[in-house]
Amino acid sequence: MFKLSIKPQWQLARGDERHLLPRVVELLIGIHETGTLAGACARMKLSYRYAWGILQEGHLAFGVPLVESRRGRGATLTPLGEKLVWADKRIAARLSPIFDSLASELEVELERALSDAQGILRMQASHGFAVELLRDWFARQQIPLDLKYRSSYEALSALDAGACDVAGIHIPLGEFQAPALEQYRAWLRPDSQRLIWLATRRQGLMIARGNPKHINGLADLTRGDVRFVNRQLGSGTRVLLDLLLRQQTIDAHRIDGYDTGEYTHAAVAAYVASGMADAGFGVETPAQRFGLDFIPLATERYFFACSTDFLATTTMTRVIASLRSPEFKAAINALAGYDGMQSGTVMTIAEAFPEFRDTAVRT
Repeated sequence: MFKLSIKPQWQLARGDERHLLPRVVELLIGIHETGTLAGACARMKLSYRYAWGILQEGHLAFGVPLVESRRGRGATLTPLGEKLVWADKRIAARLSPIFDSLASELEVELERALSDAQGILRMQASHGFAVELLRDWFARQQIPLDLKYRSSYEALSALDAGACDVAGIHIPLGEFQAPALEQYRAWLRPDSQRLIWLATRRQGLMIARGNPKHINGLADLTRGDVRFVNRQLGSGTRVLLDLLLRQQTIDAHRIDGYDTGEYTHAAVAAYVASGMADAGFGVETPAQRFGLDFIPLATERYFFACSTDFLATTTMTRVIASLRSPEFKAAINALAGYDGMQSGTVMTIAEAFPEFRDTAVRT
């Protein structure tokens, strides 16, 4: 089966001139991440001379240098060069899930156009790094996947309406489990649905390395010198944050940035890492990838909900076998803050959430 990748492309217009800059930005990122122009050249398999030509192209496009060369220090990014690197990282963090969803749709269309595609799994799920793994993993297992990133609300609503086969949701453990479940009770049907455990993960505060603002907990978010970046309204992560704020009797409207709304954990991390915010709330994996410190505040389980009837299909049998494989569990465990040891475990809603044991059977 096909595996597509869609990426944005930088283009700069100045008057009648048009400059395509994907190689320029890629080279700047290489210098930023490896620390030297030589390291960036090795990564991109470019000669030193050709790389300088690319940088001169960027200089011409913007009218100012993007890199400075100093004796004994090699090449270092100028302030504009740094801004371009972090802008690209924010773009990737914000748009990658959208492009992945589009690529998944196109992959399915190609399969249908070129073959008698069967067993396509329609998945809607809240964005997460274990879910990201699934697309590549299922491609290797030859399981066609139509993946759309949606909030937990939207995914469960789509499952209830028959618009998808499985819906991804995440629910915190402990005292917040019951109130979080209330948000989804209208779409959870204990008599006719089952849950498949994907992973356990940690959520908490992402802060700059070394904690220069001395942020030690949620109460510090209300300080006047702290800028916060939030997840979008309706996301399970924002629901969890609201529950934590309520527990600590913190007025959310005193938090500078509470009303912002990014659609991925990586976008939140990118904002903090680029200096546009001092703190964000999300999972640990992007904090590690963007070189941030992390303060864990809650643990939650990520499940896929599906109908009991669909659980018995050949497609779902293959999916569960993939989730249970030692290789997939090891891949999840390699993600910072994730635990995949229970991946592929099938549970009734009452087994996962005892709060539902006394729920009346619905039709």
